[in-house]
Amino acid sequence: MGPGVHEDGDQSLAGRPPRSAVSTEGGERIGEARGAARRFMTEVQAVHGIPVSERAMGLAELVVSELVTNAHKYAPGPCLLDLEVNDGAVEISVWDSNPVLPVPQDADPNRIGKHGLEIVMAVCRSFEIRREPVGKRVKAAIVLADDPGGHPAGRLM
Repeated sequence: MGPGVHEDGDQSLAGRPPRSAVSTEGGERIGEARGAARRFMTEVQAVHGIPVSERAMGLAELVVSELVTNAHKYAPGPCLLDLEVNDGAVEISVWDSNPVLPVPQDADPNRIGKHGLEIVMAVCRSFEIRREPVGKRVKAAIVLADDPGGHPAGRLM
């Protein structure tokens, strides 16, 4: 499905939040997933009139890139990327076929690599990982408008 197309294919459903679903397979698809996120966020603002800050635009691409990269790196087969606007945030969901849940590591400035989940958790309003009947799903939410309190993830300190 293309950005903005609802799961049933009808783009005219009033009252439903903007939604997009993309299936990716292979490492070259990570850039395509990032591009799909940018197109979706642009459409959310241009077509649906929902304000999206540049911060949210960039963070959505970053989070999509990190989650899709992990799915391709650690799980065989395709992964599914779902994007949906809900409650002032874009909810990013990535499903893959590997049932092993990733474990975020403690911050370590001397560690090279493996900082993806650490970064995602730092910039998102919410983050969850859950096992599915087949594989797992990683979900993260990014606030669309800049936080008046200045917190980059839109959380109250």
